[in-house]
Amino acid sequence: MKKSILLVAVLFFAVLSFSFAAGDQESENSDETRIGFVYPTLNNPFFVDQQAGSNKAGEDFGAKVIHVSGENDVSRQVKLVEDFIAQGVDAIILQAVDTAGVVVAIKEANNAGIPVFTPGESPAGGEVVTSAVFNEINTGRAAAEYVVERIGGNKDINVVMLLGIQGAETARNRQEGFETRLKELSPKCTIVAKQPADFDRTKGLSVMEAILQSQSNIDVVWAANDEMAIGAVQAIKEADRQKEMFVVGTDGMGDALTAIKNGDMAATYALPPFLQGYMITQTAVEYLNGKDVCERIEEQGLLITSENVDQADSLLRAIGDEDRYWESCYE
Repeated sequence: MKKSILLVAVLFFAVLSFSFAAGDQESENSDETRIGFVYPTLNNPFFVDQQAGSNKAGEDFGAKVIHVSGENDVSRQVKLVEDFIAQGVDAIILQAVDTAGVVVAIKEANNAGIPVFTPGESPAGGEVVTSAVFNEINTGRAAAEYVVERIGGNKDINVVMLLGIQGAETARNRQEGFETRLKELSPKCTIVAKQPADFDRTKGLSVMEAILQSQSNIDVVWAANDEMAIGAVQAIKEADRQKEMFVVGTDGMGDALTAIKNGDMAATYALPPFLQGYMITQTAVEYLNGKDVCERIEEQGLLITSENVDQADSLLRAIGDEDRYWESCYE
């Protein structure tokens, strides 16, 4: 009988101890900083790398980041923001599919008192604490300057432009920067084809196949992102015309770096997505911890060619204390 009473007592205290431990754990979890991150898509390597950078910042600065994909649908992005508001997250990071279409969601977050941060493109309305953005016109300009430097400015050159999603600010600005600067530096150049391939590798392949059939003389292919550039490379190789032209991409993605190492691509103007995800997440955490942060961080790009491609990984993921240039905007 005494043994039974003793056993019941042991079990009681064990359950009681577990309940207190669970309560402590629940209390600890309730204090955890939670950030909702809404992407255009997670099927694009750029955003996968951005996600990795965000996770690293969350790990370094003490936050849990919850990642969701808008599947390139602005209405879905709005719904995902509303879901995060309902969950009571501490902050929302939103990279918009459509900078005008997400305004309603940003205003809902504003009304709920949840701070919003944006990488990539600045939205058309609503209150955003910080936007971390590239000057995409300069991105296009830098690629054009590389093309002209490689070929020479006073030559007749035939150029193909593969464009991103039409109507997207990023696509529009990259195109404008490249085309305007190219014509400034190389007045004799001819743009023999200028077609959208929607930032997609498969579309880049099919669009380039059609262009190769219609154009017998091409010197340069510029793509507004690396996915389209890789698709173009495949089409060029299948047509056995790789000696005729060179390809320049944008973003600095892994497959593009491999293509540069293999000699299939000449260059990519890298806009490090890992760093973009890292800096916007760090900025959100710093703000939640009471620091003043600036409204805009202008991100730094880097031209990757055969000369520096072997160091590309370290250059595009540099987050040491001396590398975090964006911290200059914190007070």
